[in-house]
Amino acid sequence: MSKKPRAAFFDFAGCEGCQLQVANLEEDIIKLLELVEVVEFREVMTGEAEEYDIAFVEGSITRKSDENRLKDIRERSKLVVAYGQCAVSGGINRLKNNWSSMDDVKKCVYGDDSNLAHLDTYPTRGIDEVVEVDLYIPGCPIDRDEFLRMVKELCLGKTPRLPNHPVCVECKLKENICLFDQGVICLGPLARAGCGARCPSNGSPCEACRGTVENPNKNAMHEILDKYNYTVEEIRRTINLFGVNPEVKK
Repeated sequence: MSKKPRAAFFDFAGCEGCQLQVANLEEDIIKLLELVEVVEFREVMTGEAEEYDIAFVEGSITRKSDENRLKDIRERSKLVVAYGQCAVSGGINRLKNNWSSMDDVKKCVYGDDSNLAHLDTYPTRGIDEVVEVDLYIPGCPIDRDEFLRMVKELCLGKTPRLPNHPVCVECKLKENICLFDQGVICLGPLARAGCGARCPSNGSPCEACRGTVENPNKNAMHEILDKYNYTVEEIRRTINLFGVNPEVKK
């Protein structure tokens, strides 16, 4: 029997909710341990390793010093997986990049202490803006079943695939009433499916926490906006919540 891949989990700026999704796999943790040997995972174990077959990285890059640590992880890993929207695109942390300047961000957060020397004026980045990434697992937080599926496919030498159709498809399969018909802005026409339309099915609008499909149907989105008297700017403000730009991001 071949040796299991050595896997490590790392975190940068984020709530660590995606790590908790892995830690809370419950009985399915056995399935994960059948696939990989976990050699480093600060959230759940002590111990460190020198090299990794797969490095799972959560969180966005928000400090210059993070770059060196991330590059070191990249150098010691055969594969790097960005898991969770903070790692994939910068996530909610990326909202600060929309401010007029990083100095204004510091003043807002730290007030009179904003001039302390250790505080950075570094724009938030997804990890692929610093190092090469081999696989993306989106979500805020990630979906545990999708995570296990993609790890299994990775270990089998397959190329894991993400759904590349909009959340609207899943909504229609569930026969949900469109939230636009209820006067609510929803990003379902642009957002990447795979969540089972969890939010719209419970009366909350999709906010594209899994990013957008690769080639969103912008013409259809414009038709919807015209029909319901919404503007492009209203959609843009909403879609920025998770650091996603459908024109530039995978």
